[in-house]
Amino acid sequence: MEALLAFVATLISLRLSADLVRRYSERRAPELLIWAGAIAAFAIGSGALAWGAAAGWSDPAFRVYYLFGGLLAASLLGAGSLARVGARGISPLTLLYIGLAVGVAVAVPLTAPVSGGSIPEAQAHLALFPARVLAILGNSLGTIAAVAVALMGIRRRPLGNALILAGVVVAALGSALAGLGEAETALFSAIAALLLYGGFLAPSPSSPPVADAHPGSAGAAP
Repeated sequence: MEALLAFVATLISLRLSADLVRRYSERRAPELLIWAGAIAAFAIGSGALAWGAAAGWSDPAFRVYYLFGGLLAASLLGAGSLARVGARGISPLTLLYIGLAVGVAVAVPLTAPVSGGSIPEAQAHLALFPARVLAILGNSLGTIAAVAVALMGIRRRPLGNALILAGVVVAALGSALAGLGEAETALFSAIAALLLYGGFLAPSPSSPPVADAHPGSAGAAP
């Protein structure tokens, strides 16, 4: 059951990410593509949870989980928010960070082999520098950026930005309560992805409703 629930969470998040990619193909707004990457990171992180629950945790499963859940999800969320408000140079910086995160997740040696049936703790398998320091910085800066941008725009888009803030809180709770198990952690990720997706695409009060023929025409950001 643990693996099944985590797999369902993966499918939900992948579906939301794919819709953001489709909207990006219609609007070419860079924040949509970055946000699609953030939700895809939630999806792949949940997939790693399903992998660990079904087959037992291993070094490869842990590396996938740490890359997408620990290094990329929150940082891409914040980068998308900064792109939405026109922060200069955010797209190349995001690509640079993704490359660095992939390199660290793949190349950094584990201090102890990964095994067992519960979600591994990063401090038990990774040295503080560079992997855990990078995760702390990426998560902290990404969360601060997402929250700050949402708060700045909450009077203009109260519903959308409230959903984004709720998604950030749920994602943080999921990380904090990872010891509950794979299914519970994946459930938090899926709920966070749903909240964030709704926040990204919620129109501002002054914007017209999105027509079915033009699904990418609404305001989609804080």
